[in-house]
Amino acid sequence: MLLGISSFTYGWWAGVRNVKSATPLTEGDLLLIAQKHGLQCIQFGDNLPVHQFDLERREVLKRNIVDAGIRIELGARGLTEKHLEMYIELARFFHAPLIRFVIDEGSYEPSLSSVADIVEDFLPTLERESIVLGIENHDRFKARDLVFLVESLGSDQVGICLDTVNSMGAGEGLEQVTDMLSPYTVNLHVKDFTVQRVTHSMGLNITGVPAGRGFVNTLDLVERLERFHRCESAVLEQWVPFQSDLEETIALEKRWAEESLGYLKTISLLKFQRTNRIIT
Repeated sequence: MLLGISSFTYGWWAGVRNVKSATPLTEGDLLLIAQKHGLQCIQFGDNLPVHQFDLERREVLKRNIVDAGIRIELGARGLTEKHLEMYIELARFFHAPLIRFVIDEGSYEPSLSSVADIVEDFLPTLERESIVLGIENHDRFKARDLVFLVESLGSDQVGICLDTVNSMGAGEGLEQVTDMLSPYTVNLHVKDFTVQRVTHSMGLNITGVPAGRGFVNTLDLVERLERFHRCESAVLEQWVPFQSDLEETIALEKRWAEESLGYLKTISLLKFQRTNRIIT
């Protein structure tokens, strides 16, 4: 499983709704960070949408990614026929083996059967181009619904992008979701979090923390996924709480990323050591 970063590693830096940095995150920034840390994968999410790049910008990115020897993955939001077709073309252009899709976008909330019909029409193209579609667990659908969707399509080119926090929005915990979705997971979003009771005790807050400081047992999760031999990449994402201003928030986001990547590299080393013990 390749370790990487995403444009959602730096969500505030990339821009959140109307909150924009004067110097927002670019694809060049992500590439430099990946090279600095010796990472093997970059996932461009819908907060840095490659479909909005002009042709020259796409060609420069493609050339730089190839020269760096780094795997590129694409991310999009709003699984419509037109949008999926566009991203398959982009994946072909970039030689991206995976497209991660969030189904919903704004008021667009299609039924499972509609999603299945859309994806089914593109299965021959996905199979011919060796492109995997990873459908993200993202708030609205229960894990069992996503299992039904993937199984009904019956193709190795369709699986799950497993996010470690999103299913809280559907009222499901990480252990339950992992048990159900691990056999279908083709991409992992490592996003650590804590859950704390509010001061008046009438409710709970789900808050992001650096990887290794929260509830996610990443080593156990990675080892569980590797038993199924489908998940090829794990990318760091973060939910950094807003600070006093955007500049301070982005600075914290960068510090968390450094800490989290250090932790995830330690996990990679632990896995290597465990494998050696087993072999010897």
